[in-house]
Amino acid sequence: GALRKKEKEFDHILKMGRTQMQDAVPIRLGQEFGAYRAVVERDLGRMTHITDELMYVNMGGTAIGTCINADESYVSAIVSNLSAVTGLDLRQAKNLIDSTQNLDCFVTASSTMKTCAVNLSKISNDLRMMSSGPRTGFHEINLPPKQNGSSIMPGKVNPVIPEVMSQVAFNIIGNDVTVTMAAEAGQLELNAFEPVIFYKLFESITTLTGGVQTFTDNCICDITANEEHCKELVDHSVGIITAICPRVGYSVAADIAKTAIRTGASVKDVLISRNLLTEEEINKLLDPYAMT
Repeated sequence: GALRKKEKEFDHILKMGRTQMQDAVPIRLGQEFGAYRAVVERDLGRMTHITDELMYVNMGGTAIGTCINADESYVSAIVSNLSAVTGLDLRQAKNLIDSTQNLDCFVTASSTMKTCAVNLSKISNDLRMMSSGPRTGFHEINLPPKQNGSSIMPGKVNPVIPEVMSQVAFNIIGNDVTVTMAAEAGQLELNAFEPVIFYKLFESITTLTGGVQTFTDNCICDITANEEHCKELVDHSVGIITAICPRVGYSVAADIAKTAIRTGASVKDVLISRNLLTEEEINKLLDPYAMT
């Protein structure tokens, strides 16, 4: 929800897109936040799916899933009674032997949280980069200042909340490795390593919940944009030459870009000087908003 609000708030702000840390083509800041919103929506979908899978339990299978020493009424009624007590939509596994020895659903649950954490850390990386500066970095956005950033450099403010989110992700990635190895280490009819699986799963759930909460409340909600600076970077970029390619060809467009970089002239000025297109055509083709 916080990302969607920023997607709408920043929809009109033009900035340069970047690929491999080099100028690419224009994009709207709102479109970037829209991509963040989209990936989080996918994460939520994955979590909904795995939550349903986790509702299947092996209760009634006793030792190895063969129901030895269990009364038939217990086997048939235990899961519905558990559902009534817990309020959860629990279901008995179709194959109790499989459900007793294989813990793949917990691996999937851990992987789902890891995927979400990786996505949130990638977003954190982007926010740190876009807010870098304020004078010698990108300085496209401002993160809310939460604490003094340095005891030796007055006025320095560090992106501490995105750094927290990334550290949460590192922890969850490590937990996922533990869960994966514990599930793999099961032998024959029972996996004896469930305790560490549950310990790490609950730790991941707790830290991801806290990380998302502080990331949202202490960072995302109060991000502001430096609209004029974003526009200035677009105006001085050579990436916009990409829109000219279909008209003049790749090699000519590349030469124009290199000339602009070498001389400091704008792409528009180089195009006009070469009389390749009319000024009206150039203005239409180089409209950065249209490119987005």
